[in-house]
Amino acid sequence: MQFNSYIFILFFLPITFLGYFGLNHFEKDKAARIFLTVMSLWFYGYFNYSYLLIIIASIVVNFLIYKNMERAKKPLLFLGLLFNVGLIFYFKYYDFFVGNINAAFKTDFILRHITLPLGISFFTFQQISFIVDAYRGEVKNYSFSEYALFVSFFPQLVAGPIVLHSELVPQFRDKAKHRVNFDNLSHGVMMFTLGLSKKVIIADTFGGAVDFGIQQARTIAVGEGALTISEIIIVMLSYTFQIYFDFSGYSDMATGLGYMFNLKIPMNFNSPYKALSVADFWKRWHMTLTRFLTTYIYIPLGGNRKGKLRTYINTMVVFLVSGIWHGANWTFILWGILHGIAQCFNKLTGGFYKKLCEAIEKASIGKAVTGVFKGIQWFVTFAFLNVTWLLFRADSVTMWRQILKRLTVLNLDVRDGILEPFRIPKLRYLLKALHVYSGDNMVLWVSMIFVMVMALVLCLAFPNNYERPHKRNARSLVLTWGLLTLCIVSLSSVSTFLYFNF
Repeated sequence: MQFNSYIFILFFLPITFLGYFGLNHFEKDKAARIFLTVMSLWFYGYFNYSYLLIIIASIVVNFLIYKNMERAKKPLLFLGLLFNVGLIFYFKYYDFFVGNINAAFKTDFILRHITLPLGISFFTFQQISFIVDAYRGEVKNYSFSEYALFVSFFPQLVAGPIVLHSELVPQFRDKAKHRVNFDNLSHGVMMFTLGLSKKVIIADTFGGAVDFGIQQARTIAVGEGALTISEIIIVMLSYTFQIYFDFSGYSDMATGLGYMFNLKIPMNFNSPYKALSVADFWKRWHMTLTRFLTTYIYIPLGGNRKGKLRTYINTMVVFLVSGIWHGANWTFILWGILHGIAQCFNKLTGGFYKKLCEAIEKASIGKAVTGVFKGIQWFVTFAFLNVTWLLFRADSVTMWRQILKRLTVLNLDVRDGILEPFRIPKLRYLLKALHVYSGDNMVLWVSMIFVMVMALVLCLAFPNNYERPHKRNARSLVLTWGLLTLCIVSLSSVSTFLYFNF
């Protein structure tokens, strides 16, 4: 089941909300938790009921390991890590691993073509953090119903954020959160609506251009008919904005749903395209994944406490894991490596940049020069993100390289198929009224440029929705319900969130 679907908005969510708070109203706390868990499992199993066996088995095994942790801490920690990593490996990486062995050693091991269960990377990492915290003695006495709900709570189940037990379970126990809070409810509806609009209105628009461009790259990798320079730039920018608004939209919707149930979900997205470096980007993008990798991999490896060389090695390990976590393809691995190299470069030059900025600020024209310098930093970072996002989206490293090679071929033509998703209805009449040439191709170009510029403005000039102050007034009410109605009317074709694939 998806957030951007009729069955979720008009059926699942109202029933779950009324059932959960109805049971809590009669002080049936445990029954309310179980009800919310069952509904969350239905939400998950709606995609494929066979997935339920996997997540339920994962929950039960990890809970049993936790309950017996005091008896044999290290062996059970090792067993828990082996079980969870093995679960991800089998379902997500088995075919990739075997396929590469076959290619390298000319063997013919059989590929299983295993269907990837949705969200397995998210709920498995969440349980790894729980098992490690239990080993460290940081887990209080949780019941099975509390643990099962912590893992399966539907807003964060299939695409994050990766929540810690200490952030969610205490909220389950807080009786003040068992009653409907209309301020939280209105805040939640607003956040959910804004996130839904990011997905339906913005991300899916860019997705149409990306799909057309990637399909062209698949069918005609080189030669006549391949992507031109202009088309590559449009496709690259389109995917950069698509994944931003898609993931940002999901994060807003998850946060909004949490508010509706009086549960605060940790921030996972903080205007990452405002970043002035790759290091800054990773403090803003998928923040809970960065936190997990830092807490459970980087720091245990020694972090930055064992010298510069070890720091760089640890950083590369973390980003290699990040790349592998995102998918079983060499594109993700290379993407992680490139981001790791960029992060190491930031660490290497960070001191120089800091001294340079301090020197510039002291100069008589410091503010103006500082602004230009920051603009250059932003542009270089944004360009790097665009090129690596293209690798992230490509089917293979070879496709990515072929697309980049086409940048050296001077051809500025753009096919209407790439521009068509940006078409703004009735724009032709506006251009006529302004006495501007309004041929169909001009309409498409103006539409595309307008949408691109507006997307960039939204990324750079506005605060993220998590930090935006919530106002309960008539204006907010009208805008929220008007936007929600527009989004529901626009749900003619349900598109999957990009991070569902990871």
